[in-house]
This record gives sequence, C-alpha cells and structure tokens, in this order.
Amino acid sequence: MSEAQDQNENSGQEPENQPEAADQQPTADALGQAEAILNEAGANAEGEQEEAGAVEAELRNDLLRLQAEYVNYRKRVERDRVAVRENAVQSVLATLLPVLDDIDAARAHGDLVDGPFASIANKLDTILAQHGLERINEAGVEFDPNVHEALLRQAVPEVPADHVGQVLRTGYRKGSNILRAAQVLVATGE
Repeated sequence: MSEAQDQNENSGQEPENQPEAADQQPTADALGQAEAILNEAGANAEGEQEEAGAVEAELRNDLLRLQAEYVNYRKRVERDRVAVRENAVQSVLATLLPVLDDIDAARAHGDLVDGPFASIANKLDTILAQHGLERINEAGVEFDPNVHEALLRQAVPEVPADHVGQVLRTGYRKGSNILRAAQVLVATGE
C-alpha cells in the first residue's frame, strides 16, 4: 500500500473516491418510492393473474362450446344418415308396389299355390316385411281417411256404418308413413 493510504487508514479518514456513509443509507423518499414500485409490481402481477384467469375461462368456454357444436353436428349427421336410408328404402318399396299388386292378383286367382313362383313370392313378402312393409287390407275395421281411400259407399251385411266393407286394392305402410292408402268400400250400415 502507499503511504497516503496508510495515513488515511490510520487517521480514520476515508479515501476521497469512496461515498460517505450517509449516502449509503436509504432516505425515506427512496424507501417510499421503492415500496410504491413494489406495490405497483404486485398490483400488475395480480392484474395479470386476473387477466390470465379471465382468458383461461374464456378459452375453456370456447372449448366447451366447440365440443357441444361437434356433438350436435355428429347427432345431426347420424340423424340425416338414418333419414336418407329410410327415404331410400321407402322409395324402393314404393316402386315395388305394382309388382306386389300383380302377386296379390295371381294369389287371388290361385296361380301361386305351389311351384317356384309361389316360393319366390313368399320370399319377397318375407324380405319386404323385414324392411318394415305392412299391408293395409283388413275389412271390418273403422274407416280412417289417413289410411283408407273411399271409392264406394254402400250397405254391406254384418258390417257397421263407417267401417271398411271390402278392400278393393291393398294399401301399404312403412312404420307411420303411408306409402299407398288402401282403396276400400265403406259400409253405410243400412
């Protein structure tokens, strides 16, 4: 060490380039400013946490909404698929109705009692029944304009008024849908 420094140390004086001890102590203003900065930083952090929480809640709501839309879309697609299938089956069944009329006429004349064509007709009836095709051909039931088409109205023995006296042409339904109304004679009850 140099002599000047030794003398300063020995004399209790500080070197000129070191700050005074009073400068190293924080003032009340400095402490207040530091506390204000810390409080502001804490408030900003809380605000950022609240904002992050709000953004997270909004994202969660968007995700739930998107998930609900997807579930609804899948249900709608499945419902549409079933409806298209049903419409296709009904369309095919409706085009087969004249063939079924011919088969019914052949049965009525006794042409389909035995033989290979009788077997084919029976198999066709079985397959159509599996697809939900039902015949509307009952006499004696109450007349229903949703199911029956009245062609004639006359007295029929032992059949009450406003009941089907005779089925002139068989009707068909699939489920609740009427493919073709049955053409009937309605009894007058006289």
